Amino acid sequence: MARSYLQEAPNQMRRKDRAVEDEDWIKAFLGRAPFGAFAFSQEGRPFINSNIFVYEEARHAIYFHTAREGRTRSVLEQNTGACFSVSEMGRLLPAKEALEMSVEYSGVTAFGKVQVVENKEEGFAALQLLLDKYFPHLTPGQDYRPTTPEEWKRTAVFRFDIELWSGKQKKADPDFPGAFLYENNQL
Repeated sequence: MARSYLQEAPNQMRRKDRAVEDEDWIKAFLGRAPFGAFAFSQEGRPFINSNIFVYEEARHAIYFHTAREGRTRSVLEQNTGACFSVSEMGRLLPAKEALEMSVEYSGVTAFGKVQVVENKEEGFAALQLLLDKYFPHLTPGQDYRPTTPEEWKRTAVFRFDIELWSGKQKKADPDFPGAFLYENNQL
């Protein structure tokens, strides 16, 4: 009888050998990942928002921001359920047979609910966490002017409260024959 994946928790792994259950690894991965993708449902249609983010361990939440008005906010006013994903690719792993070719990877997927942060104190703190993550070498009030109340009117801060998460990783032997990095970054 076929396995009923829809009856399992959404963070349940098919390949147990690739599951990462170490929460410290998951937190560290979220701390270093440069951007992620939030998946929402807009009247039964998928909607993805790729964005910078910051994981805040004390709240077990992810913060991100967008414009005060826009599709993300409109979708979330209808349905707060969301999925979040971050990943990175390692080496490509060649093989003698096409179906056996593979790639190393690591990733985290989380499920939860998103809400607009209406509390200005929490919102300003979240914005500062984002700045601290992406610009750790710069000091507010010294290298740049901190966010102002006027700017608060132009942005929306969101908190993704994590209910479930999972980590996944595939790593090959460091001496895997012919392994190489994919070098097609065009930015």
